Amino acid sequence: MEIFSPYIIAGVAGWVISQLGKYVVASFKSGKPASYRQLYLSGHMPSAHSATVVAVLVVIGLADGVGSGLFGLALVFASVVLYDAMMVRRSSGEQGVALTAVMKETKSEAPLPRVAMGHTPLEVAVGTLLGFFVGLATYFVMVF
Repeated sequence: MEIFSPYIIAGVAGWVISQLGKYVVASFKSGKPASYRQLYLSGHMPSAHSATVVAVLVVIGLADGVGSGLFGLALVFASVVLYDAMMVRRSSGEQGVALTAVMKETKSEAPLPRVAMGHTPLEVAVGTLLGFFVGLATYFVMVF
């Protein structure tokens, strides 16, 4: 009986490593240690959404085969998550920025909304690549 599932380990590792990566990238860009909020905020480089789902997808593909129903389901799920992070969430974040600018310009008394940005294609690509390698590493350490 396995105590730890490689599927869950891959997903958690993909998320944790990508969130730590956001902190490192933000610190590098600013030239000083970033806010610890970078460890749990959405958006920015790399995409934790992408890294998480791709890491699980890779483990499923290697452990169960790319012809399995589970892999097919994971592929569709990962595709939806990647599309959503890059297109839907990015678009709604840009709308939030525009709305905030209008509210400031018109001196609206309504509280400013929190704007959560989605991901650029580069952030999704880097998260996907990170997830691929995390999935490979997880599989070869835990299963192989």
